[in-house]
Amino acid sequence: MTRSIRSAISAALATMLTAGLAVVPAEPARAAGFDGAWTVLIITQAGNCDQGYSFPVKIAGGRVTSSGTANITGTVGRGGAVTVRVSQGGSYASGSGRLGAASGFGVWSGKGSSGTCRGRWEATRS
Repeated sequence: MTRSIRSAISAALATMLTAGLAVVPAEPARAAGFDGAWTVLIITQAGNCDQGYSFPVKIAGGRVTSSGTANITGTVGRGGAVTVRVSQGGSYASGSGRLGAASGFGVWSGKGSSGTCRGRWEATRS
């Protein structure tokens, strides 16, 4: 799997924060308590993706973004519920989870050139 595909999948994983991929309604305007820089660790549990990858993300006004090359769209709700989608080229990943005041966790799944992968993610406020 190329680095750009791994990065896209990893980025998607990093922003996914719950024990499942259920879509959680989010209210970005009320999620300002989560704004700021975060570091996300992506852990692959199944599939042919990198076993671990860490990268920075930013939350502003309840919207999740990254300064990397992948397209990241996501939201954080007022209670910390997170949903994210990451794509780059033909690769993509989706994730969900929950953020607390200083850390968070969740699950992700995605598809790249070498097949599908899934796992969990952990986030810490930078």
